[in-house]
Amino acid sequence: MARRARADSYPARFRKSAHRARVALRKSGVDYFRGDGSDWIALAGLLLTIPAITCATLLNPVWCSPAALVLPIVAGGLLLRPASLLGLYATAATALIVESLALGPYEDGPARVTPGIVLVVAACGFFGLILAQFRARVGVPWRRGGTMLFDLRERIRVQSALPRLPQGWHHEMALRPAGGQSFSGDFVVAARTNGGRTLEAVLTDVSGKGMDAGSRALLLSGAFGGLLGSLPPHGFLPAANGYLLRQDWDEGFATSIHLVLDLDSGDYELLSAGHPPALQLHSGSGQWEEKAAEGPLLGVYDGAQFDAVKGSLAPGDVLMLFTDGLVEASDRDIAEGIDRLTGEADRYVVTGFEGAAWHLIEACAKDVNDDRALLLLSRTS
Repeated sequence: MARRARADSYPARFRKSAHRARVALRKSGVDYFRGDGSDWIALAGLLLTIPAITCATLLNPVWCSPAALVLPIVAGGLLLRPASLLGLYATAATALIVESLALGPYEDGPARVTPGIVLVVAACGFFGLILAQFRARVGVPWRRGGTMLFDLRERIRVQSALPRLPQGWHHEMALRPAGGQSFSGDFVVAARTNGGRTLEAVLTDVSGKGMDAGSRALLLSGAFGGLLGSLPPHGFLPAANGYLLRQDWDEGFATSIHLVLDLDSGDYELLSAGHPPALQLHSGSGQWEEKAAEGPLLGVYDGAQFDAVKGSLAPGDVLMLFTDGLVEASDRDIAEGIDRLTGEADRYVVTGFEGAAWHLIEACAKDVNDDRALLLLSRTS
C-alpha cells in the first residue's frame, strides 16, 4: 500500500507525464524530419507571420511592401501539404484585402496594393501549389528529397568502387556525367573472383544520359554487381541480357564490356555487348591495339551470343575500357575519337598513367553532352 501510494504521488505522476511528453515530442520531431509527421507546426508558424507582415506593411508600407506576403507563400509551397497550403493562401488573400482597404486606392500614391502585386502573390501561390501537389504525389517531401538523391548518388559511387589489386597493378576509374549533373548512365562494377586471383570488371553504358538514365543505371548496377562473380565469366552477359529483357523498359537497351583478367599471368578475356572496343598499349612496340569482341546490345533479343577476344598484359602494358561518349560525337566518328584518345594517352607513356583517366576525359571530350567513362588498367614494369 505504501509503495502504491508513493507511485501515485504527485512527483511520480509528474515524472511519468514529463517522460511521455518527451517521447511524444521526440517522435514528432523525427517523423517531421522524415516527412511522415503532421505539418501543423509549420502551418502555425507561417500563419503567424502573415499578421506580422500585415502590421509591418500598415505601419511602414515603404520599407515593408505588400508584396512581402510572397515570403510565407513560397515557404508554404516548400513545407506544407496541398490542403494546408490552401488555408495559408486564404489567410494571405485576407491580409491583402485588409492592406488594400487600410492603405487606400493605389492611384492615391506609392506603397499600396496594386494589381501587379496581386498578380505576383497569386503567381507565387500557383507555383507553390503545383510543387506541393507534385511532392504529395511522389511521396517525398522537400526535407528528404535532397537526402534521397544524395544517397542514390553515393550508392552508385560505392558500387562503382574498384577492388584493391596486388602489387604490380594499377587501376583507376573516371566518370563525367552529361551536362555537369551528378547522375550518369555509365557505371562500372568490379570484383576479385577465383580466390582473388581474377579481376572481373564490367563497364556499362545505359541508353539515355544524365538524370534520365541515372535511375536505370542504379538498378542495373545493383543487379550486375550481384551477378558478377556468381556466374562463370561467359555466363554473365547472357544473364544480364535476360535481366534487361524482363524489365520491359521503353529504352531497355545497354552496351557493356566484360573484362576477365588473370592477375598472376596477365592473360585476359574481353566479352562485349555492342560496346566500343578496348585499347591495349604494348610497351615493347609503343603501339595501341584495338580489342573488339563481338556481341549484340543488351536487352534487344533473347538468346544472344557473346564471343570473347583474348589478350595478355605484359609488364608496362596498359588496357583502357571506355564508353562511346568519350570517342564519339556528332561531328566525328568513333575512329577519329579513338585516334584522338590514343594520341592524348601517348603523353603518359613516359611519365606513367597514374591520374591519367580524368585528364584524358578532359582532353578528349570535355564539352561533349554525353556521359563519359574511362577505366584504365596498367601492369607496372
